[in-house]
Amino acid sequence: MSQEIVQVKNLNLAYKNLHAVQNVSFSVKSGEIVAVIGQNGSGKTSSVECIEGLRKPSGGSVSVFGKDPWTCRSEVYKEMGIQLQEAEYPSKIRVEELCRLFASFYERPADWNLLLTQMGLDEKRKRPICKLSGGEKQRLSIILSLMGRPKLLVLDELTTGLDPEVRQNMWVSFENIRKGGTAIIMVSHYLDEVEALADRILYLEKGKQLFFGTQKEFREYVKNRVPQESFSENVSLEKLYLMIAPKTTGLTMEGIL
Repeated sequence: MSQEIVQVKNLNLAYKNLHAVQNVSFSVKSGEIVAVIGQNGSGKTSSVECIEGLRKPSGGSVSVFGKDPWTCRSEVYKEMGIQLQEAEYPSKIRVEELCRLFASFYERPADWNLLLTQMGLDEKRKRPICKLSGGEKQRLSIILSLMGRPKLLVLDELTTGLDPEVRQNMWVSFENIRKGGTAIIMVSHYLDEVEALADRILYLEKGKQLFFGTQKEFREYVKNRVPQESFSENVSLEKLYLMIAPKTTGLTMEGIL
């Protein structure tokens, strides 16, 4: 039976006068992938940072493995892997040196040599971090997040900067990781990625939770909010999302000339 790894209840987070997250509630079970979607500034990363213990909530509660991640961060981190949207490493350190360093943090680290091979970075092991491409740094960041054999994996824009073939391989990898019982929270702007992987979706806009449920339930949610003639049962998740997402104005020639 699946165990609840993460419980978020009425989460609130404010930065001075800005209410970044307002009354957000959801849960994540073992072996489940939960995707967090929404426009930039919708509160996705802020919500996830409270789960990671990087920010203290202004209100509500967050429980990870039955513990408060803010006050018990070191305990929670023993079983949590984090791939940040932007991560900085010493520029001169070599790939294998960084892997060896991260492996030393854990009693039973993953086989980073195998991970380098699986991620297509084996030939880059002697290369300084500063000489890696953006996509290569992203793959390395994912390897480091897996080093502790986590029971909870938090991924913020996991395949940004990766080419299509590598993205597809990453999807297969995370599907296999989930089958092993690891819970995964993924923040993503790629709705094809969400459609391929997510069991449940958390949809945020302007810090507020508009939806949390399965992909099938999300389709019903959208269906009830758009004109029936514009809805199709076979439409992609991305097109569904665009039906209800706040509209933005594109560039015009008047604004350029």
